[in-house]
Amino acid sequence: MRELSCVVFALCASLAASPVHAQDTTRDHATADSVTAAAVRREFVHAWSGYKRYAWGHDELLPLSKSYHDWYGHSLLMTPVDALDTMILMGLTDDARDARELIDTTLSFDQDIYVKNFEITIRLLGGLLSGYQLSGDKRLLMLAEDLGTRLLPAFNSPTGMPYVEVNLKTGKVRNPHTNPAEVGTLLLEFGTLSRLTGNPVFYDKAKRAMVALYARRSPLGLVGSAINVETGVWSDSTSHIGGGIDSYYEYLLKAWLLFGDQHCKRMWETSARAANEYLSEDVSSGFWYGQADMYSGARLSHNFEALAAFFPGTLALSGDLDRARRLQTSTYKMWTTFGVEPEMIDYRSMTIVDDGYELRPEIIESAYYLHHFTGDERYRKMGRTFLRDLIACCRTEVGYAALSGVRTHTQRDSMESYFLAETLKYLYLLFAAPGTVDLRNHVFNTEAHPLAMISR
Repeated sequence: MRELSCVVFALCASLAASPVHAQDTTRDHATADSVTAAAVRREFVHAWSGYKRYAWGHDELLPLSKSYHDWYGHSLLMTPVDALDTMILMGLTDDARDARELIDTTLSFDQDIYVKNFEITIRLLGGLLSGYQLSGDKRLLMLAEDLGTRLLPAFNSPTGMPYVEVNLKTGKVRNPHTNPAEVGTLLLEFGTLSRLTGNPVFYDKAKRAMVALYARRSPLGLVGSAINVETGVWSDSTSHIGGGIDSYYEYLLKAWLLFGDQHCKRMWETSARAANEYLSEDVSSGFWYGQADMYSGARLSHNFEALAAFFPGTLALSGDLDRARRLQTSTYKMWTTFGVEPEMIDYRSMTIVDDGYELRPEIIESAYYLHHFTGDERYRKMGRTFLRDLIACCRTEVGYAALSGVRTHTQRDSMESYFLAETLKYLYLLFAAPGTVDLRNHVFNTEAHPLAMISR
């Protein structure tokens, strides 16, 4: 533990020693940025090395017990698939080759297990597709097509909205009680699969699900938190931009950008307008998005989730830089007030509602987009704060751990695959050379897998 403390101190000191000041020259900025990018890359190698040593061939590393966890009792190589494109973008050639060899030779979806359609789509299908596009490894595309085909029965509901779970071997489905995120966060992956294979069924199924959900919005243009895919009836009318709804908004916009789908553009514009009108609010602590009833617009709470910190990035991507800047300022205050962002706060009182921190990427993602579109160095300054605090609070001897309490920095034995797929990727890209990922012809899925635009 003493050795780990020394490593943390040294890394934090290194970051503190290379701040970016207004009087710095362009060359000084570039040097500081490359130093920080290299520091992020080292932290990725640290976490990936822990996975290789203690969890190789399994879904996820348990960073405190130095063991592993498989989601469904059988490994689907969640971490290697999810992290592959991060390794490629960071130039970790040997690690990427080893991960691809593991995936190519051992990953099989011919398993009699029920999986969550949403999670498997964004992590595995998205990871295989981006891995294929970046590496040219055709085995990855074959695996993606096999997986996509096995997931298709999930859409066989009366409404066309997918069931939560599907059996990869039998195609049986279960759990009709879902939410907008799980219904509407599929089109980027399934649509890319259609473009790469020439089979339109993947795009059509995912688009039909998204449209079916949008058609059930309230007269105000809002969606709720829970819906039944068999009846199409809302079971929770609470509207917000946090977990369970978040990436539905994201994919309305990004499906337009990736595929040129004008219908998705119109759905995004209508939905964003409703969210801005009924969910946003200016209070003394800043500019936030809370919760309201989807039918009346009445304010239900002033809670804001760490998951909702994606929205400044989405607003920036849509061109709404004013709201994006203001909301990012608020979310950064959420981080700095507590040392690390809690899972949820009451933004009017600036008090913690949920004390955990799950190694989430969303606030870093938004800093990346805002720096990309504005060039404002304040967002890289935020990134250095995020890296410093992650190292100080979450680093372990073999990886990184989520926190069960941000006040006490109490670590929990969990390092989900998205930490390597998203959190460290966006942090790296914030400081990496311009054009590492070209946003003119790539769109990130909600798991930060870059998907290239493909001409029809």
